[in-house]
Amino acid sequence: MDSSTSVALEPVLSFLAFSLSKLESGFYRIPGSAVVARYVKSSHQNDPGRTILELILVIFAIRTLLQSRTRTDRSGKHFIKFSEKEIDELVDEWVPEPLAQPLSEWEQRDLSSVPVISGPNGPKPKLLTTGKTVTNLASFNFAGLAGNEKVKERALETLQKYGLGSCGPPGFYGTIDVHLDLEREIAEFLGTEASILYSQGFSTISSVIPAFCKRGDIIVADRSVNFAIQKGILISRSTVRWFDHNDLKSLEDTLISVEKERKKRKGPLTRRFIITEGIFERDGEMVDLPKLVELKLKYKYRLILDESISFGTMGRTGRGLTELYNVPASQIDMLVGSVANGLCSAGGFCAGSSIVVDHQRINGTSFVFSASMPALLATSGSEAITFLRNNPSVLLNLQDNIRAIRAVLEKTEGITLLGHRASPIIHFCLRTQQQSLAVAQPTYDYEAEERILQDIVDDSIASGVLLTRAKHLRGQEMVESRPTIRIAATAALSRKEVEKAAGVVKASVTRILSKRR
Repeated sequence: MDSSTSVALEPVLSFLAFSLSKLESGFYRIPGSAVVARYVKSSHQNDPGRTILELILVIFAIRTLLQSRTRTDRSGKHFIKFSEKEIDELVDEWVPEPLAQPLSEWEQRDLSSVPVISGPNGPKPKLLTTGKTVTNLASFNFAGLAGNEKVKERALETLQKYGLGSCGPPGFYGTIDVHLDLEREIAEFLGTEASILYSQGFSTISSVIPAFCKRGDIIVADRSVNFAIQKGILISRSTVRWFDHNDLKSLEDTLISVEKERKKRKGPLTRRFIITEGIFERDGEMVDLPKLVELKLKYKYRLILDESISFGTMGRTGRGLTELYNVPASQIDMLVGSVANGLCSAGGFCAGSSIVVDHQRINGTSFVFSASMPALLATSGSEAITFLRNNPSVLLNLQDNIRAIRAVLEKTEGITLLGHRASPIIHFCLRTQQQSLAVAQPTYDYEAEERILQDIVDDSIASGVLLTRAKHLRGQEMVESRPTIRIAATAALSRKEVEKAAGVVKASVTRILSKRR
């Protein structure tokens, strides 16, 4: 019986063996099949249950891919059926929600009060609404480069040679020789190994920070850094510790506490950064750079310094705080500056070692994904550096004008001047018992002060001096700043013109505040 059954099954077994042999040989002809077979054999040998589980998962995945993605009721028996009349009524009754909330009365006034300049900007622009020429104390034209004839001439030559746009990111086909020239000139000007250009000023520092700071790294930053730095810190996802505004004693205490925390939890050493500004955009305060570098070296941190305001305004030739304090630029790991502010062009830069710069060419998001700045703006920046090299007296005139403005406004009742006495941006706020620019719980009426300051701005513009309130994204920034009016000094005006303009501002302050009493 057994022998007869074996004889009967022999052809079937032979066929199965032949089929399996054919399947095996066909399978091994597929590229990569040997790797799959080796993985299955080792998996089955070590854990047969795992092979069964993986087979079930493969079948489930195939079933999921093949089944319908939507479970619609094709019969329509569960649909609510409307008549044509009901459909028309529903359409007529539907009112779409607005894309944005309507502006408040104050927001409408604030928007409508923005002055529009007719023609080129400069120290004496013409307003479109009134046709009146005003003295400009609102624009960042510190060295008086806006409207400089030599800069305009070089820009026009570049426009005729290269056209307007760069038409691509720097890493592809957006880099032109004038971009490389400006990068080299900035590095030579500051005394660093190299520099890299970014096409937008705001995105410069907000790209530099996440290019180096990653999750798990430590950032110790000033509480009152500008909004661009705040966004860069947020994007980096690093661990952040804040120190009090421009208080280097608070900075040292924070550095010590960070090290104590690490030793307590026996954590590994991570990359650590100090981030601050040279001259703070919020209030014009200036950092003590020698002391900052001393702390950076003592506690072994890297320093990211934003010189967007101080570059092109401080030092004998505008090299910034490194020149003012005679600190080698090599002591600053990442020196960030603004080509738009200091050189009256556009974009920004980061200067440092060749390693720091080359790293950003791959990891700086704004550099990688944004189009290069137009060639004519790069040429304008190069010409501006040449101007600063050859005309150091311009910055002496700037400091004279700063002192003249402060001398007039310091005698004005009802306001308090903020910031460092050499800062080219001068903020003033209404005088109250609480004079701190950034406090945890404001003791003032923010909106009421904004309205008073806007009245001063409007009155000053009507009297021939262009001013602006310092604008902030309230509710989005980490610290709520006290409402202020910001004056931007310029070397393009004579001392007599500056004193006269400051006198107009003083008269506007006195006039508006006297009405409020």
